Amino acid sequence: MFKNHYNVIGVMSGTSLDGVDIAHVNFTLNNATWHYKIGVCETIPYNQEWITALKNGINYGTTELETLNKKYTSYLGELISHFIAKNQLTNLDAICSHGHTILHQPQNGFTLQIGNLPEIASYFTVPFVCDFRIQDVELGGQGAPLVPIGDQILFSSYTYCLNLGGFSNVSMLENGKRIAFDISPVNTVLNLYAEKLGFHFDEGGKHAAKGILNTYLFDTLNALPFYHQPYPKSLGFEYVKDIILPLIEKFNCSTEDVLHTFTKHVAFQIAKVTTQKNSTLLVTGGGAYNTFLINEIQKNAPYIQITIPDTKTIEFKEALIFALLGVLKLRNEINVLASVTGAQKDHSSGKIFTTN
Repeated sequence: MFKNHYNVIGVMSGTSLDGVDIAHVNFTLNNATWHYKIGVCETIPYNQEWITALKNGINYGTTELETLNKKYTSYLGELISHFIAKNQLTNLDAICSHGHTILHQPQNGFTLQIGNLPEIASYFTVPFVCDFRIQDVELGGQGAPLVPIGDQILFSSYTYCLNLGGFSNVSMLENGKRIAFDISPVNTVLNLYAEKLGFHFDEGGKHAAKGILNTYLFDTLNALPFYHQPYPKSLGFEYVKDIILPLIEKFNCSTEDVLHTFTKHVAFQIAKVTTQKNSTLLVTGGGAYNTFLINEIQKNAPYIQITIPDTKTIEFKEALIFALLGVLKLRNEINVLASVTGAQKDHSSGKIFTTN
């Protein structure tokens, strides 16, 4: 018999490399409806050594990747253990973790999230639920995005749920089915150019706002084949490294002009896929704080009511939803939708590691 209440921790590390998000979440199931409450939560920033290692992991060989995976698994185990102790959390039902994506090549039947090795269970006395993407790829899916089932269960009152992180992704209903896909790179590109100005990120988009639109760059970006492919589709850092950055560098643009032009490009692509009139758009992820980007989205889609929620939801929605995916896995219930990923079927994905 399954419980109606779960006391869990959700853990997420995204492609923007700002750190590890850890959130204590309580879920209650009442009349077939899930309710949540985010308790203590924290983003633990990566030091420069980890940022460098996680950025360079894409270029590592097999042995280097195995070493990185072991180190990161230990690192994650220690971080989460410290979080639990510091906040005196007790009676936990599970820890549910995404890990960190190093390689994502669904077209080659391959995806790698480090931090999901079985030895992480040794740090805890409760089940550790993780590695949610790999089964979907084995079933012919993209292995991404996984958050949309959480949108369907927890945020169904919105027409669109948009996440602005390392990449932008959207989920929505179409013909009665939840669909979702990655739209474009966002902070994976913007943060790189903010760093050229001496900042970790472009706070509020103020440097982008100072730039001038390079029409040729804007048009060339929008003409990229990815934007004309049908969904399901997803992006990884490989795409930024191999396609986006070399393209931008062909143009003789100032850093502020790149930020300005790329931000407008992101807004343009978002508006292309959020076309329903009199609709509502929930925006989460670090990009929700980018005022210039939000204003550009609104200009491109004036018919949409944009909602930017409370800080915990903005910053920890993905950790919240991976906590939910873990709970669904414990219940052996569907936590990945084939309509979203293109897999052969809906399924209950993830691995459960325990110390016994």
